[in-house]
Amino acid sequence: MAHIRPTGWQEMAVTGTAVREIDTLGYLERRLADAPYRIYHGVHWTNVENGFSVFGEIDFIIVAPSGRMLLIEQKSGLLNETADGLVKHYEGKPRKVANHLMRSIKGLTERFGSELSIDYLLYCPDYIVRNPHLAGIDPRHIIDATSKDRLADVIRDILPVTDGAPGERFEKVTRFLGNMLSLRPDPSAMIGNAAAMVTRLSGGLATWARRLEFAPFRLRVVGTAGSGKTQLALAEYAAAIDAGLSPLYVCYNRPLADHIERLVRAGGRVATFHMLSDAFLRAQGHIPNYAAPGVWDEIEARMAGAELPETWKYDVLIVDEGQDFSIAWRDILLRMLKADGRAIWLEDPNQNLYGRPAVPLPGWVKLHSDTNFRSPRQIVDMLASIGAVHPPVEAGSPFKGADIEELMYPEGDTEAMLAQTRRAVTLCLGAGFARHDIAIASFRGREKSAILRLDKLSDAHTLRSFTGEYDLFGNPIYRDGGLLAESVYRFKGQSAPAVIFTEIDFARIDELVLRKLFVGMTRARLKLVLVLSERAEQQLLDRM
Repeated sequence: MAHIRPTGWQEMAVTGTAVREIDTLGYLERRLADAPYRIYHGVHWTNVENGFSVFGEIDFIIVAPSGRMLLIEQKSGLLNETADGLVKHYEGKPRKVANHLMRSIKGLTERFGSELSIDYLLYCPDYIVRNPHLAGIDPRHIIDATSKDRLADVIRDILPVTDGAPGERFEKVTRFLGNMLSLRPDPSAMIGNAAAMVTRLSGGLATWARRLEFAPFRLRVVGTAGSGKTQLALAEYAAAIDAGLSPLYVCYNRPLADHIERLVRAGGRVATFHMLSDAFLRAQGHIPNYAAPGVWDEIEARMAGAELPETWKYDVLIVDEGQDFSIAWRDILLRMLKADGRAIWLEDPNQNLYGRPAVPLPGWVKLHSDTNFRSPRQIVDMLASIGAVHPPVEAGSPFKGADIEELMYPEGDTEAMLAQTRRAVTLCLGAGFARHDIAIASFRGREKSAILRLDKLSDAHTLRSFTGEYDLFGNPIYRDGGLLAESVYRFKGQSAPAVIFTEIDFARIDELVLRKLFVGMTRARLKLVLVLSERAEQQLLDRM
């Protein structure tokens, strides 16, 4: 069967990027399925000079088992037929198709360094060449809109397949192409497409949830990771600002609050419940003594009984990470909502890391959203296989995702764990992810983590992690490093293109372990590497 390099192009199809080239790849996959060709393409790479080409002006390179090579330049859309041959306009500038095609062939031949058996085709699926003999290219090498259905037959004629395994020449040519073209999906291109796709797909929740009408507006959304809860929160917050209203967004995690704060416009308030409580009490002239025993019981009592000035009442209340809230917190926050205000409560029972019972919200409309659009399908499938999702979660991502990589270390061997984490970083960098695309999440909390106390994994890998201290303005102080490192507790609510989930160790699988695995693994948008103890690995295998 034909092998297409690199893989991952099917996922690109839904983005609208390089759509004509992707259509051609789909055609080649279907029509050449029984032929042992190697097909190279460049739809993962975009640049001004070469568009989506795999080399120069070449969009596709097909290699037969004999080692003979066919180059295909695809020109979609309209062409101009001039006295100098076929011309394609790019940004208003004419470019002679024949000149650039021949230059690409020459460059490829010179790089190979020896005699290369090579042929070429100009493929114009949208245009009929009226004067083939004036095109500047041998008419026998042109496939236009009138003959595009014959493309596969022409390829088979140019690259006949004989019996027998590929020989030494095939290995030499494919090795040359692999080295020269660095054939792997470009994560920088995929990351943008993934983010745009996931935002568009999961954004459906923000669209139809806000179209619901009932009074008073009290909506409880029970949504899985990646279902669009954040998009709904941001849409509700932005709509309030646009309407001249005052929104209040409250979550549990400080990193999530800081993240949301950077995404919204001025005019409302974003805070964790603890930040909100501290700000309110200080505004009333009371400075909490956090060193005193029972300080939070006192704070909650003061918040529950204090008179609320109008400046502390809001038109819209958005509670995120509601599974981590208590009944007392619920009552305090609802006091801050104006009588005719809107309230949305967002929660995910699978991310309940603190074992708190669900907060009763009598009379509220409940909406379930059980499709994860963010996590690659392999991650959702693995979580389902170990029983980490209740109720079942549907995989809605268009990305299958790279294989989940697992690196093991002996239980209790910290040095081995750190070595495997360094290896995981190398794997991500080797796959093309930049340091700012990689996040390290620890299965342990900050106080018990070995990795979160470090300034660096190695001289090459410095860590940006929370020190546990705050500056005079209450902002968390981070170590200055190139790789983000957080506990699974603090990273909840956020995500990264590549996630290294490390320090995974447990004596047995219980509900908390499953929830931590769910949270940590669903942070990854494209690539996931698990660094886990040998005993944890064995227990996971026993459950699959």
